[in-house]
Amino acid sequence: MEEKVIEFKNVSKVYKLYKNEKKRLIALFDKKIKHTEKKAVNNVSFSIKKGESVAIFGKNGAGKSTLLKMITGVTFPTKGEIEIKGRVSALLELTSGFDPEFTGRENIYLKGQILGLRDSEVKEVEQEIVEFAELEEYIDQPVRTYSSGMKARLGFSINVNIKPEILIVDEALSVGDEEFKNKCIKKINDIINNENVTLLFVTHSTNIASEFCKRGMVMKNGEIIFDGDIDESIKKYKSTIKK
Repeated sequence: MEEKVIEFKNVSKVYKLYKNEKKRLIALFDKKIKHTEKKAVNNVSFSIKKGESVAIFGKNGAGKSTLLKMITGVTFPTKGEIEIKGRVSALLELTSGFDPEFTGRENIYLKGQILGLRDSEVKEVEQEIVEFAELEEYIDQPVRTYSSGMKARLGFSINVNIKPEILIVDEALSVGDEEFKNKCIKKINDIINNENVTLLFVTHSTNIASEFCKRGMVMKNGEIIFDGDIDESIKKYKSTIKK
């Protein structure tokens, strides 16, 4: 029986929405402050096995980003249980976690620590990260001198080269020029085909999704309305766009 590495059991996430930031701050001390509630994820259950590649489709506001944030531990469910087994590497906000005063090389170690790696483990993949990012002599310059594209390339390179067990990609394949973008796609293909990594791919690009994934889930209004074959899930997703 294949091991489940991601499992959601009746998970819901409710956000409290306040009139302004002042009201939100006061609400930390006064629970009577008026607010509205937005159910971003509604009673969702699913499991993903080790080595599976799964695409998640849905229009903006369907609940995809909230789902990913709960998997990565950025936010927590209001109800239900989530079980994650394995090191998660998320290509979400590629430039987050960098210290602008540190060099690119120093930030490799900083990000590694954030991801739970020992310096010795980072050292093993340091050169791979540097070469993949194509930053050359800039790698030893402060990140504050980098363009947004250079920071994104470094962030992508770190996340795909740290030997993840679960790789989450959220529309992160538009990094750099066309040549570098193709390089990123090839790298992800190599990871999922050769390293038995579990891939969770959130995208609006059905063509790229079908290239990576055999299974697809479609979200609408915080619920999973389809979970199955990638081609069938693409058809279902396209039918939701037309409505």
